Amino acid sequence: MSQTHTAPIQAGGVAVAEHSHGARTPAQLRADKLEGSKLHPLASHNPADFPLPTGREEEWRFTPLAKLRGLADGSATPDGKVVVEVDAAPEVRVEHVVRGDPRLGVIYIPFDRVAASAFASFETATVLTVPRDTAATQATVVTVRGEGGSGAAYGHLLVTVEPFASAVVVLDHQGSATYADNVELAVGDGASLTFVTVQDWADDAVHLGHQHVRLGRDARVKHVAVTFGGAVVRLFPSVSYAATGGDAELIGMYFADSGQHLEHRLYVDHSQPRCRSNVVYKGALQGATARSVWIGDVLIRPEAEGISTFELNRNLILSDGARADSVPNLEIQTGEIEGAGHASTTGRFDDEQLFYLMARGIPEDEARRLVVHGFFAELVARIGVPELQERLLAAIETELAAAP
Repeated sequence: MSQTHTAPIQAGGVAVAEHSHGARTPAQLRADKLEGSKLHPLASHNPADFPLPTGREEEWRFTPLAKLRGLADGSATPDGKVVVEVDAAPEVRVEHVVRGDPRLGVIYIPFDRVAASAFASFETATVLTVPRDTAATQATVVTVRGEGGSGAAYGHLLVTVEPFASAVVVLDHQGSATYADNVELAVGDGASLTFVTVQDWADDAVHLGHQHVRLGRDARVKHVAVTFGGAVVRLFPSVSYAATGGDAELIGMYFADSGQHLEHRLYVDHSQPRCRSNVVYKGALQGATARSVWIGDVLIRPEAEGISTFELNRNLILSDGARADSVPNLEIQTGEIEGAGHASTTGRFDDEQLFYLMARGIPEDEARRLVVHGFFAELVARIGVPELQERLLAAIETELAAAP
């Protein structure tokens, strides 16, 4: 039997708290240079350590700062309302803890001002723990539901999968909100985690989120990002390795309609030998002002010998005026690797495929639907959560039905 927990987040925090361990010390809030990385040179829990974004910085040049409702410059009032509900597998321990809990912010230090502001502003975090040698018998679903408000809400989620345990966790975003959050995923030695984040917000929502995975020895993670909803969504998954043998698979799919800005920025930091990462993101865009951004950054440090990494982004343009920006980056500091590569393609709807199907008696609308389904089919099948796969196929149908 699953466990259900509900906690409201209002004025930047959650009303229910079970643990308090005091505020962080100034030493804990110091800025840290990420030595060796030109892609992400600064990390800090303190928003003041980051300059105000202007849009000219490499990390902000694609993002519509004017549409972020004060999240970027700190002018947002913390009076938005978000409710968090947890439907947990019986093996998973659920806690709601106040900021200052010593487990929070340990494996991840924010890379930009908004993430640091989210860390400094949340009041209560949700903590999920999968005990050692435990295999969760069902998926744990964390639903974050925006209920409006004139200002912003902030959140924090920590998932700890202890050594040799395994679990599936789904983070489902719904409703209307201005929301910034951080997610920490600590996967212990020999453990396995499938983490699915769904951005199915209302049309007016703004969401900026960082999600960091730290992998132990021979640990595995499948991180799946699905983004269909929201006016502006900027999601930042990142991966680091604490020991050898870590294996990270990052899968993403997005569908942008007119007026939507969907941005995914990934960072994989290979700092240990004999680890692996594989990234595949696919997106479709329809509508004259549909916009997507995909940035894939991979750093291979000198000590990361014998690693293998590859990243792929494909974009399908379904109508005139839609724009997809795709920037894969590799920073390689050692030649002693198994392989490293990237690929990026952006193209219009394939008229030859459409003609082929129509020549066999299939109506144009149905032919378009079949081509788009085929584009996403491989990724949907790899998610591994049947209920969610059915929901995503239905969402694709809804998007296609709304085609201009």
